[in-house]
Amino acid sequence: MSIRFPLQADGLLDAQQTAPRFKSVAGAGDAPLAIGTAVLSSDQVFSPLMIMKQSALENNLRQLADFCRENGVMLAAHGKTSMSPAILRRAITEGGAWGLGAATPAQVRALRQFGIRNVFLANELVDPAGIRWIAQWQRQHPDHGFLCYVDSLQGVNLLAQNLGDSQISVLLEMSVSGGRTGCRSQQDAVAIAEAIAACPALKLVGVAGYEGALGANRDESGIQRVKDYCQLMIATAELLAEKQLFGSDHIILSAGGGAWFDVVTACFTAAKLPLPMTPLIRSGAYMAHDSGLYARIAPFAQPGATHHFAAALEIWGRVLSRPEPGLAFVDFGRRDVPFDQDLPNPLWVRNADGSTPRTATHLRISDVNDQHAYLLLPEDEPLQVGDWVGCGISHPCTAFDKWRYLPLVDDDYCVTDSLETAF
Repeated sequence: MSIRFPLQADGLLDAQQTAPRFKSVAGAGDAPLAIGTAVLSSDQVFSPLMIMKQSALENNLRQLADFCRENGVMLAAHGKTSMSPAILRRAITEGGAWGLGAATPAQVRALRQFGIRNVFLANELVDPAGIRWIAQWQRQHPDHGFLCYVDSLQGVNLLAQNLGDSQISVLLEMSVSGGRTGCRSQQDAVAIAEAIAACPALKLVGVAGYEGALGANRDESGIQRVKDYCQLMIATAELLAEKQLFGSDHIILSAGGGAWFDVVTACFTAAKLPLPMTPLIRSGAYMAHDSGLYARIAPFAQPGATHHFAAALEIWGRVLSRPEPGLAFVDFGRRDVPFDQDLPNPLWVRNADGSTPRTATHLRISDVNDQHAYLLLPEDEPLQVGDWVGCGISHPCTAFDKWRYLPLVDDDYCVTDSLETAF
């Protein structure tokens, strides 16, 4: 129908169809890209798209698995980073993880549906509906491992009131003033541990914490701050063991996110406790790594590191406009890329048909709107409207949640698998 002037609304709607699932797939967007699709030259691809490189993912899984084996620590890889079954199952089968970490009951449910047998809810479990669902699952699957935190007497009471005849294993979370969740004093820790020991539904199996919330930099004072926090967890575990408040003859010490797992590992493996102890780290961002935050702060990015991670995620978009000298706009923004730590980092450009890859390190993104990236470039840069710009990202934990689907690609940018997410 041709447009009539003046514009007139007819008040009619077409029949509603199923919403497209994959925003980077052309056509109906209801199926992933076929294996072998060359994503940067295919007419089946909508721009923008985020991809994950298979070689980097496999390297990262292997590198942390080697580190854990060499240092005698276990890994509960945090699932909240990607919430992608195709990635997280690899953390078990290829990466040697004991299980996966979650932050909410909904994430526990998703991980169970992904087929994960051991789940560590690295958080307090206080939602009654969540407690009851987890209790029901554990009754139906007694061979599936489950851990969670407790840091208050009220938390103990909520678990006791809603677990029914199920029993779960818990770790007492410790923290410091100004930190995140966690008990603030050893006196309170003893009182909470005593309440756990008196509750048939609970078994105290360890002490845990999260050092990343301390906000420490990788300088001498920052490293010492993390070490002091680890010593607090160790000392608390020693005190509770002396008072015979653990419900098992083997205890867990757990901490170690993506930024400090090396320092945590060194502290925990050196600890001398009255009971046998297993260190359990909980890194998650390592699977994707990045070209920004973790490229600076991750343990394997430090001088002298014997292992290395590789950035696995890239965002590719097309040039929308070159409206003035030194400025172009690319068709991705806050809806597509992380922006909470750093802006995307230009790596490559290609012609509109995907040909002629060339470096883009002389370009810079200065800002992002919802669907626009401001690209600063030399006035004589030959980049044209419609050309591809590929960028590394910073902070993978806020990258995956913007995509229901990412193609896993080889080093030639051909699809090898489909990565769907469950956010």
